[in-house]
Amino acid sequence: MTKLFGTDGVRGTANIHPMTAEMALRIGAAVGRYFRREKDTVHRVVIGKDTRLSGYMFENALTAGLTSTGMNVLLLGPVPTPAVGLLTRSMRADLGVMISASHNPASDNGIKFFGPDGFKLSDQVEQEIEALVAEGVEPTAPNQIGRAKRIDDSRYRYIERVKSTFPRQMRLDGLKVVIDCAHGAAYHVAPMALWELGATVIPVGVAPNGLNINDGCGSTQPQSAAEAVVANGADVGICLDGDADRVILIDQNGRIGDGDQFMALMASRWAADSRLANKSLVATVMSNLGLERFLNDRGVQLERTAVGDRYVVERMRAGGFNLGGEQSGHIVMTDHATTGDGLMAGLQFLAEMVRSGKPASELLYQFDPVPQLLKNVRFSSGQTPLEDTQVKAAIAQAEAELAQSGRLLIRKSGTEPLVRVMAEHEDAALMERAVDSVVDAVNVAVGS
Repeated sequence: MTKLFGTDGVRGTANIHPMTAEMALRIGAAVGRYFRREKDTVHRVVIGKDTRLSGYMFENALTAGLTSTGMNVLLLGPVPTPAVGLLTRSMRADLGVMISASHNPASDNGIKFFGPDGFKLSDQVEQEIEALVAEGVEPTAPNQIGRAKRIDDSRYRYIERVKSTFPRQMRLDGLKVVIDCAHGAAYHVAPMALWELGATVIPVGVAPNGLNINDGCGSTQPQSAAEAVVANGADVGICLDGDADRVILIDQNGRIGDGDQFMALMASRWAADSRLANKSLVATVMSNLGLERFLNDRGVQLERTAVGDRYVVERMRAGGFNLGGEQSGHIVMTDHATTGDGLMAGLQFLAEMVRSGKPASELLYQFDPVPQLLKNVRFSSGQTPLEDTQVKAAIAQAEAELAQSGRLLIRKSGTEPLVRVMAEHEDAALMERAVDSVVDAVNVAVGS
């Protein structure tokens, strides 16, 4: 069996291996057996999902697999990924499951897992679960089969938790906020939380039909939200992705800021208030060199990890850090949450607007980014382009050209069959030539 788990759980096109109902049932049984170790105690698992049509199929298949091993299943319905992390711990569940492919199109889906502490599973645990999937597990005795029921208040529990992270003495009265929910998991909870805190809310992407998640909206396509900000004279725009663990912010002029700019603001602010643990921010290798220089000028250390918010969280927990994230908009604040939470991060930005009295345009652009270029090359199953001799030579040459005042990053995507080629350099023309030379070599290697 090919490797199931990528950088963020199991992911792929719905009804194509590994994202089939049959495989979801096997995964459910395997993970149920893994976490149900004591047979004489009650075991429960919470399952959330985003708004994809295939979510119904995977919810039913996972429930069948889990209950077959004696796990009791609590179905949360459409909720953000961070809500699953929160409710896994607060409801004393042994396991949390989120059915989502995050920012991917509606044709994709995925399965993410959270342990009883509310954090995503480690590589080692995922490998052990994969082994159980391959081996198969024996179902439990007929009188020990688990039960399944729907939980009606999960969204409201999450709303109250998110609101509790907003400064108690503050309100959002007088602020006009565009919130783009990408027709995804936060389509109900995000506008409601903002409205309850006093904001005038202009919702975008809040009419999911199972097929329109992330379609022309959300954190990966924020242009429609930017247009809504300008058209409505809004103070700020908040763009979430399909499962609401990412955020991209928009100022009152419609200009878009990424996760690096947000992290620069929060890290410098928290450091000034002595709130930034160990005076360090954790980000991935994709974060801009300009962020690192900005932080160093303020006495803040940047800790870099592999791509994936799970690796950011692992480094934060190991090093005792409390702020981290990704350029793509995953923002992790372990004082409040166990994983990236787009709505929670958006509220922290709004709190800073209220506290400082400054418009979004003054807060969202903390540093001038070093020119950065990212290109993707798709490859077919079974191909290993990064092992090709000519590709290796092209990478070595590009690294040598960029070494003095830039950097080159080559990696395989953990969620799609793509080679990602990213470079940074003050000389944009040199940077583009370096990236194109590697892209061309990869294209030749894969026969494109």
